[in-house]
Amino acid sequence: QVQLVESGGGLVQAGGSLRLSCAGSGTIFSNYAMSWYRQAPGKQRELVAAISSGGSTNYADSVKGRFTISRDNAKNMVYLQMNSLKPEDTAVYYCRADRNFFAYWGQGTQVTVSS
Repeated sequence: QVQLVESGGGLVQAGGSLRLSCAGSGTIFSNYAMSWYRQAPGKQRELVAAISSGGSTNYADSVKGRFTISRDNAKNMVYLQMNSLKPEDTAVYYCRADRNFFAYWGQGTQVTVSS
């Protein structure tokens, strides 16, 4: 069973930075595509960034140039470096692992950006 635990959320002023971490366990982590999603109050959960098992990345247009997703398979970790944060980035951020049509989610970490 895959388990994902996010950390690194918090309160930051607009223009600031945060680094989210996602620790994976229970499987061969490197075989999974990993992604970060977010959900703001009253809105649908949306894809923020994804990284394939081979290291290819893609980003939502709203975060391109500001956020960077990376992974360390040896440590079973995925990261989301968030720079130039905006109030509209405020949301609960979730880590997700995908492989063979199965998806696993973490419990989420709150990011709040004040103006």
